[in-house]
Amino acid sequence: MEIQIIKRKKSVKTIIISFSILFALYLSVSIYFNNRFYLGSVINGVNASGKTIDQVDKDLSSKYATYTLELKERGGVNEQIKGADIGLKYNSNGKIQVLEDNKNSFGWFYEIFNKKNYEIAGLVTYDEKLLKTHFDKLSAFDSKKIIEPQNANFKYSDAGYVIVKEVLGNKINSKQLYANMVSTILKGETQVDLETKNSYINPKYTSTSKEVLNTKTLLNKYISSNISYTYAGGKSVIDKSVINKWLKVDNNNAIIFDQDTIKTYLSELDNHYETYGKERRFTTSLGTTLNVSGGDFGWKVERAGEVGDLIVSIKNGKTIAKEPRYTEKGLNHDLNDIGNTYVELNLTAQHLWFYKNGNLITDGDVITGKPTKDRITPTGVYKLKYKAKNATLKGEGYSTAVSVFMPFNGGIGIHDATWQSKFGGQLYLTKGSHGCVNSPPALAQKIYDNIDAGTPVVCY
Repeated sequence: MEIQIIKRKKSVKTIIISFSILFALYLSVSIYFNNRFYLGSVINGVNASGKTIDQVDKDLSSKYATYTLELKERGGVNEQIKGADIGLKYNSNGKIQVLEDNKNSFGWFYEIFNKKNYEIAGLVTYDEKLLKTHFDKLSAFDSKKIIEPQNANFKYSDAGYVIVKEVLGNKINSKQLYANMVSTILKGETQVDLETKNSYINPKYTSTSKEVLNTKTLLNKYISSNISYTYAGGKSVIDKSVINKWLKVDNNNAIIFDQDTIKTYLSELDNHYETYGKERRFTTSLGTTLNVSGGDFGWKVERAGEVGDLIVSIKNGKTIAKEPRYTEKGLNHDLNDIGNTYVELNLTAQHLWFYKNGNLITDGDVITGKPTKDRITPTGVYKLKYKAKNATLKGEGYSTAVSVFMPFNGGIGIHDATWQSKFGGQLYLTKGSHGCVNSPPALAQKIYDNIDAGTPVVCY
């Protein structure tokens, strides 16, 4: 029993001694750190571990006395601005002391596991004018060395559109760089990496941007279109080799159709379709062949509307056979679009013929307009606008009733003329109309009974 009591007393004594030693050690370390910074302390880039205020102050003063700010730029370019060049001066103004005073000396055991990186503002001052002067002199702002950033763009090839990678360039965001430099100097750091500090003006769109990828998809869809125009004597195919010349992409990756280029292309294509008012070779009933021009008969393309229709077809990636949109239509697209149903009027012979499906229905002498500027019957190929019975023809100084009226050029038309006793010859020189074709009643009626609106009227 006595042995157990003795052992218990020895254990208690050992514990007391051990605790006393540990306490003394803890107290000694606490006293050591009473005027020193804890291990792992960094102040404005200077290692302050175990150092006194005077030591840290001296290290910071030494650092700023030889301070150099390095700018790490693209392309392996480095530039420097020395502290002396910008009037950099160090003055702690008691801020290091305040930082140390606020430290809990007895908390060193906890602090060794909690490293501190202090950034104290206001330890240095600099001459802003000098900094701005050296800033403006940086080679990064040399216009001869600046490479402008370029967005990713597109290149056409026979295999389709491919993306051309963006150009990063080296153009500086001056406001951002200046702010980064000031912040770095005040923190006591010595390097600004322009790349990581977002000091460059970068392209808005890169080769991996969603907008660029979407535009590439659309471009290739558009050039997949295949649009065929077939006309008398030939065919034109609008495919990728043509369409790519019409497409442009703006700075926001929007696809723009060059409508002027499309109009130019269509104007050439329209020559195969448009016959409106054009000169035609015509074989007369007298066996001669001549050229007749003018009039309003034939095909006329509505070019603005056709451009719009074509763009819609391309946007849909269509493969189609197409015909233009027309403002005026002829009867057919044959090389001889007059066909074999028409009225033929020989102004010199003062004679009229009417053919239907290649067969002569009727013919006879007529009286055309008096050959004066305001009354002559104009030449050209026209189309019959309509036909009417019991019409009244009105003009300056006259109002005349007729049984049948078939206008083909404004108010000029074919009609019966009961007031004329004879027709043909040179009568039109003295008894000519105001432009209309005066016809014997039987001839006018025969034409009226067999003709339809739209029939060509050839005057020569």
